[in-house]
Amino acid sequence: MSSAGAATVACAARDEFGLLPLRPAPNGSIAIYLTAPGLAVMPMRVMATDSIASVKLRVQTSQGVVVRKQKLVFHGRELARNDCRVRDYGVADGNVLHLVIRIPDLRHITVETVQGSKFRFRVEPGRTVGYVKQQIAKDSRLDPAHPDEQTLVLEGEELDDRHLIHDVCRIDGAVIYLLVQRSAKARDFEVSIVARDAAQHQPLPWDIGIEPVVGNPKAQLPSALRDLVSAVRAGMANGNAPVMSSEGTGGAYFMQDASGHQHIAEFKPVDEEPMAANNLRGLPVSSTGEGLKKGTRVGEGALREVAAYILDHPLGGRRSFTGQGAAGFAGVHPTTLVRCMHRGFRQAEGSAQPPAFKLGSMQAFVMGPRAFPVQEVHKICVLDMRLANADRHAGNILVCRDDDGRGMSLVPIDHGYCLPESFEDCTFEWLYWPKSREPFSGEAAEYVKCLDAEEDIAILRFHGWEVSRECARTLRVATMLLKKGVERGLTAFQFGSILCREILTKESVIEEVVRDAQALDDDGAEHPRGAGGEETAFLQAVSGIMDRHLEFLTNYHRSNSDRDKFLLRYCCHHHPFPRIYVACVCVCVCAACKRKG
Repeated sequence: MSSAGAATVACAARDEFGLLPLRPAPNGSIAIYLTAPGLAVMPMRVMATDSIASVKLRVQTSQGVVVRKQKLVFHGRELARNDCRVRDYGVADGNVLHLVIRIPDLRHITVETVQGSKFRFRVEPGRTVGYVKQQIAKDSRLDPAHPDEQTLVLEGEELDDRHLIHDVCRIDGAVIYLLVQRSAKARDFEVSIVARDAAQHQPLPWDIGIEPVVGNPKAQLPSALRDLVSAVRAGMANGNAPVMSSEGTGGAYFMQDASGHQHIAEFKPVDEEPMAANNLRGLPVSSTGEGLKKGTRVGEGALREVAAYILDHPLGGRRSFTGQGAAGFAGVHPTTLVRCMHRGFRQAEGSAQPPAFKLGSMQAFVMGPRAFPVQEVHKICVLDMRLANADRHAGNILVCRDDDGRGMSLVPIDHGYCLPESFEDCTFEWLYWPKSREPFSGEAAEYVKCLDAEEDIAILRFHGWEVSRECARTLRVATMLLKKGVERGLTAFQFGSILCREILTKESVIEEVVRDAQALDDDGAEHPRGAGGEETAFLQAVSGIMDRHLEFLTNYHRSNSDRDKFLLRYCCHHHPFPRIYVACVCVCVCAACKRKG
């Protein structure tokens, strides 16, 4: 960006946020401004060559927010790679970055009575004021009072039962005053006992509701999902409000069972996705419709979550449409689209009461510790590579222990950024795990051999998602690479090195393959057009280029004499060398043409 352009951007930022300009520095540093909900705008001077990790560390030093709870967003894109430089993301002098801070897992509040007694509670920020009243009624330290007899006051204002603790207690350690107004006939009461599961058969109150959304009436909902929806319905009928999650950049709510003691599902509304109009994390609304990850669209995260479950086929066959939901190879938990309504959800500003139904994905909830059995790592690797997942990090890989407490199984969650329109943002946490360098088992290889991208696209359309041409192409190319690579004995690490960028500004190998194939397809006038002919010609071009890359990668690991012969033959027939050659950290000079690889 020119100096004049940077000055214009800086002025615009100052005008929008009312900022004072930072004094120019002679050392080539740039001024950036960080904004976050509830915090004053933070001016900061950094070097363009500083890493994203160093910027987050400075935020931690100045604001006390630890690095692992920070996410930085610029122009609708998360600055996710901590080792990348500030300038790699196009951040220039005067730009404004959005800081997303993960809400603390527990909020400490103090309840003080009129007698001066103080009692401390630890409450999840997604709980409501009504929930706090219920806990007060159960606390033996306080004179028991029914929630309807309680009045909670904060800073002189009475708190509404429907308000979230996160909204009313902005800081940790807030003091809430408790007032109790008892009826004159408080000693005359009547107790009735109702079975917990009776709520499943009773009509829901007018302001709550849930129903599955099925795109095709021929596709039956698996029994596990029918039971899940029924359990969530029973929980809401018993007065157990959704609990807002403190994780992630979009809105997510834990739904409770009838007892209110267990989270059983996670609901992610479409209108609260990152960069959507009703997002609660302070992210700007997308002006182009593109999501937080390249190649994704705002509002399609729920569809991608469901697609990951549908395409996680069981061993030996496709997922059934008859309602029998067998466990998939990668272990994606049951997920479906639902319409859900509750006052505990974030409502759009200015929206009229009562609350409206929200469309979103609902997934069975799972929680557990970390562990990395090789077979469990590989099943997630296969899923991520096949769906070109743009958001696989350690926080969305969980573990379930077997009933006997000995064995473990990894469970992948959060698939709102799978099947993007391009490979630009593919990121795999497992790429750095030692188990990713071990060969695939025969079971995994046989599973990959049975995959069929065309059948998968047809399945998604059967379930009501009209997959775009670009997303369908991503699935076809990724499946092709997976099948060809497994046949040649590639490891998950080698696959990841092809699919992921080494640095932010340099295309990955698979991106180069797609670009070169597109160039060949555009130049090939003899290719048939119409009725899928263009896509067929493109995939044929991809297949040929991909074969040459994989041939080089698999033949490089030979003895020195055989490798030299292969390099000589390869260099003479395939100019220029593929990127994989560079990745192998080898430089040679071809004796035939004197070209340096």
